Amino acid sequence: MPKGSLNVSLKGADDIFSTEESRQEQQREQVQQIPIGELFPFKNHPFKVLDDESMQRTVESVEQYGVLSPLIARPRPEGGYEIISGHRRQHAAQLAGLDALPVIVRNMDDDAAVLLMVDSNLQRENILPSERAFAYKMKLEAIKNQGARSDLTSGQIVQKSKLSIERVAEDAGEGYKTVQRFIRLTNLIPELLDMVDEKKIAFNPAVELSYLDTNQQRDFLEAMNDTQNAPSLSQAQRLKKLAQEGHFSYDVAFAVMGEEKKDELDKVVIKNDTLRKYFPRSYTPKQMEDTIIKLLEQWQRKQQRQNER
Repeated sequence: MPKGSLNVSLKGADDIFSTEESRQEQQREQVQQIPIGELFPFKNHPFKVLDDESMQRTVESVEQYGVLSPLIARPRPEGGYEIISGHRRQHAAQLAGLDALPVIVRNMDDDAAVLLMVDSNLQRENILPSERAFAYKMKLEAIKNQGARSDLTSGQIVQKSKLSIERVAEDAGEGYKTVQRFIRLTNLIPELLDMVDEKKIAFNPAVELSYLDTNQQRDFLEAMNDTQNAPSLSQAQRLKKLAQEGHFSYDVAFAVMGEEKKDELDKVVIKNDTLRKYFPRSYTPKQMEDTIIKLLEQWQRKQQRQNER
């Protein structure tokens, strides 16, 4: 055998294998038309797919142009495909009556799939606090799993956990502490978490309430409903402290939630919906305010005349 012929042969084999791997990778990344019935949602998908105005616009676009951006999915062991990116497009396609969707199929392990699923959805403009909370938690666990080692000491584990949260925060453009506080929300019972999404409970008080156990949270929810008051930050902090000291009960929560807040003692708030029914739809807030002041002045003059008689 001539000198160097073995190296040439091996190099040629490497090229063949490299070309074959590249061809297989390209095949995997090709867009396939997959029947809509073979596509299933991601397990524990933290992002809600709502039939709202935005979804209606998406449906109208799909009806007119089809699904322009392929979904990303991975094969399921039991058959079909698990959607990693594209849940809203799949739902819109269902509503639009499509039979199949363009999909890029990738073989991904659980942790890699979670990271791609979370990152692709966090690009959306409007994300609910509950969605962000569970997405951050899932991503954090995936990053920890990817870097898990059995030979770490407890100190190293704490440091690795902190670094994992810092990576989640950096990817999301958030502060480290902010991500921690969002993840705390996953400890809320569903009813309270829904109220955070609906802006009936503010974010910071909700974080404090997340330290109450499940039964204490249910007692708090009942007290909140009975007093018709939303918790301030100071009230939530006091309830958390009372719970930690073993002094929490429904009666305690009712007493705290029934207190008049300082900022409510010197102002009157009338909801916009309440005022709107008394004014033409064309009225601006300033016109409504001017009209109310004029009516109050008339009422005041009338009261003065009556008092002078």
